[in-house]
Amino acid sequence: MAEQWREVGDRVYVRRHRSFDLNVGLVVGGAGCLVVDTRMSHRQGRELAAAVRTVTDLPWTVVNTHAHFDHFFGNAAFLPADIWGHVRCAEAAAATGEAQRREWLHEGPEELAEVEITPPGRTFADSVTLDLGDRPVRLRYLGRGHTDNDVVAEVPDAGVVFAGDLVEEGAPPQFGDGYPLEWPDTLARLLDLPGEVVVPGHGAVVDRGFVRCQRADIAAAVGIATTGGDPARAPFPAETMAEITGRLRAAGPPAGP
Repeated sequence: MAEQWREVGDRVYVRRHRSFDLNVGLVVGGAGCLVVDTRMSHRQGRELAAAVRTVTDLPWTVVNTHAHFDHFFGNAAFLPADIWGHVRCAEAAAATGEAQRREWLHEGPEELAEVEITPPGRTFADSVTLDLGDRPVRLRYLGRGHTDNDVVAEVPDAGVVFAGDLVEEGAPPQFGDGYPLEWPDTLARLLDLPGEVVVPGHGAVVDRGFVRCQRADIAAAVGIATTGGDPARAPFPAETMAEITGRLRAAGPPAGP
């Protein structure tokens, strides 16, 4: 897999990385650019910053799609830029970032030793529009799904939506701290947005048809987990189904967007 920028819309780029099969995004306007997620360490953040500079020298703003380490531990490389996230993303990054760092450092990536947790400094609850010069990018909270703080970045004039880990390609969705009951409705709101190109947090760029199928799969999996349906008909492997069952017990009743 070549780690290089791919233009998926007018001045809208995706860079897919070997590490965690993670996607980051870049939206270039007339007066600035937006970086979508910053990878898992200071080193990877610096590499990403250098890669951005191969495309544009405009000042950057950052958005974190959610507070999982592989999406925001590179934030420090982009300071003193504004770093945006949902209000609960900033809270979760501050509350759990160090525990995430210790957990994954134990797994082996030594570069995590140098990470200083840098939560988003600019936050919103429902939506905010960023002006990059000649184009707006809308950051939206659509509801709980992969976490309680997922946001999407919509580029209306290019028909592109960066979905973060609300959409996963190449592997089953991850439910470790997710909200299975609410996730299908959150994806339905994503499908209400215009545009055909959807950039998942991990894996290949997809279209609206893929999102519809993933929404149906999550709903089917929840149905099986809640009704004791035939596990042989489950759309996900047994490990994922067990994760869904655990989260159904832990996540509590649905909340509004």
